[in-house]
Amino acid sequence: MEIRNIAIIAHVDHGKTTLVDAMLRQAKALGKEEGERILDSFDLERERGITILAKNTAVVWKGVKINIVDTPGHADFGGEVERALSLVEGVLLLVDAAEGPMPQTRFVLRKALEAGLKPIVVLNKVDKKDARPDEVLSLTFDLMVELGATDEQLDFPYLYAVGREGRAWRETPREDLSELFQAILEHIPPPQAAEGPFQLRVANLDHSPYLGRVVVGRVARGRVRKGETVAILKAEGQLQAKVAAVYTHRGLERLEVEEATPGDIVALAGLEGAEIGDTVADLEAPEALPPLRVDEPTVALTLTPNTSPFAGREGRYVTGQKLKERLEKELRTNVALQVLELSPETFELRGRGELHLAVLLETMRREGYEFSVGQPRVLFKDGLEPYERLTVEVPEERLGPVMEALGRRRAEMVHMEVGSRVRAEFLLPARALFGFRSLFLSLTGGEGLLGHTFHGYGPPAGPIETRTTGSAVAMEAGVATAYSLHRLQERVRFFIQPGTEVYVGMIVGEHVRENDLEVNVTTAKKLTNIRAAGSDENIRLIPPKPLSLEEALEFLAEDELLEVTPKSLRLRKKILDPSARKRAVAR
Repeated sequence: MEIRNIAIIAHVDHGKTTLVDAMLRQAKALGKEEGERILDSFDLERERGITILAKNTAVVWKGVKINIVDTPGHADFGGEVERALSLVEGVLLLVDAAEGPMPQTRFVLRKALEAGLKPIVVLNKVDKKDARPDEVLSLTFDLMVELGATDEQLDFPYLYAVGREGRAWRETPREDLSELFQAILEHIPPPQAAEGPFQLRVANLDHSPYLGRVVVGRVARGRVRKGETVAILKAEGQLQAKVAAVYTHRGLERLEVEEATPGDIVALAGLEGAEIGDTVADLEAPEALPPLRVDEPTVALTLTPNTSPFAGREGRYVTGQKLKERLEKELRTNVALQVLELSPETFELRGRGELHLAVLLETMRREGYEFSVGQPRVLFKDGLEPYERLTVEVPEERLGPVMEALGRRRAEMVHMEVGSRVRAEFLLPARALFGFRSLFLSLTGGEGLLGHTFHGYGPPAGPIETRTTGSAVAMEAGVATAYSLHRLQERVRFFIQPGTEVYVGMIVGEHVRENDLEVNVTTAKKLTNIRAAGSDENIRLIPPKPLSLEEALEFLAEDELLEVTPKSLRLRKKILDPSARKRAVAR
């Protein structure tokens, strides 16, 4: 059977996963009717509406097997994108017909062009009222030229689509995706497998409770059968393992086959010891393929066991040893992550961005881990600091405050388009984005769109003020009362509500001024047997501001920690005792 290998790439929310849903249905690759966003099987993916992990599926169209890899659109998960692109010969580039190319479009497209892959452009969501497909097609061409596409890559086919309705066409609107499938068969080259003994580079890992470790990759050359012994070529040496089973993909399922054929994307079970980037090769002629190259991390944070007065109340895994074991497990599959053990119970996590690290922390939290994390910081390289390319799209009347805020964060505008909404691009230090997302949503009343991607390294930009408010810190342990919160709410935007248990040094809210404020939120109203006029009026509290894990990380100051448990997120000072904290500042 002929094979085509293709990855779907796009900016966040431009419709990749929805289009894959439609392709699976129309190719009749599903055994039963599934819900929407079939490939977003990870809980966090469904909740956030984004793809985090690259996934494999396959359909058969007119006797040709099409392996499809759905990739993340967010630059923070670039490690997943790079692994996915190592498996394919071509890409479907989805671009929103209204929004046009966005920061992550630039990121994923650059990776695909550098890998020499052939693109097919799909202008999606052409049914939008503000769709401008011809203009967006021109912008996409200009972007490819800017990114150094070859003449062959610039001669790309393009289609118009409404992915949600399962429709795509070249000239005349159609009710299905047949022209898209035909474009894949015509323009994506079949895999060119070299002659010689078996070779496969591991691009992903899975686990079977019955067969052990499962490795996923594309067969670079040769064939391998079930029961054969193969060599696993690692940077530090060579292992041997027996192939317990060979699987190929069809729809959402893995089908067991007798042998893996050249060019196909397959899963091999039973290869204990294999890691991402290793080469699985013929035992008699073991030759290694080049290792996967992944961009370096740009953001780091420190993770330690929880040491607050509430430590151990809510988590199952609370010790440094348990944290170490979990991080070592994560390193096997998360190729863009680096972990440094600074001391027996202190770990530095390095990743591609705040979201990359936040998703790992949220996953660990849901698995029952309890820990503390410090303020994120950027990683300098040879004295240079990382810069991001930021794109904002806002109503015209909201642009002024956004420009002012970005000016204070040393952002430089590089492009602007004015229409019904203003779209502007900036270059700014990566650390200037810490805490900016929540400020941006506030400045735009929730109407703004924001995206960013790594641009490169540049000279240090100097001091940047990313937070203009202080912390309200509990000075007494106990249970928060409505009476206390009511008295303080003019000066403090609270994160807690009445009945919340607090400890000394816990951050209970955001002080409206720049300095920290010590507050007592546990004071109860003194009761007397004398009734005074107006003393019994209702207490009206401003609703508390709940923080997500990313928002809490953005809020952190240098002397603060985020306490993460399966049930709670609590902000705290590193030094809990107020007197000791003042002495430390004085020094």
